[in-house]
Amino acid sequence: MDFLHHKKFVCEKDNQKFETYEELIAHSQHIHHLTILKCDGCGKEFIHEKDRLHHVREEHEKELDRREHRDIYKKVIKNPQDEIDEQNRKFSDNL
Repeated sequence: MDFLHHKKFVCEKDNQKFETYEELIAHSQHIHHLTILKCDGCGKEFIHEKDRLHHVREEHEKELDRREHRDIYKKVIKNPQDEIDEQNRKFSDNL
């Protein structure tokens, strides 16, 4: 039953093992005085910049894409008669 208590987060400095990433972050900050990096979007903490960047790409890329392209997805609300007239023009162009 040892596998149930497996600690999977290991400190690179002293090989101490932790059950959660948050415990590893706290250890790295308090024992080794490492600068902890935070995600600007959600505040999640990271030891390495590469991990923070990966998180931002994976977790927040869709949100950023939606924000940057919101005008593309935004439907312009028109007067119903204008929509009918536009459809009639398109229809008559095909005749």
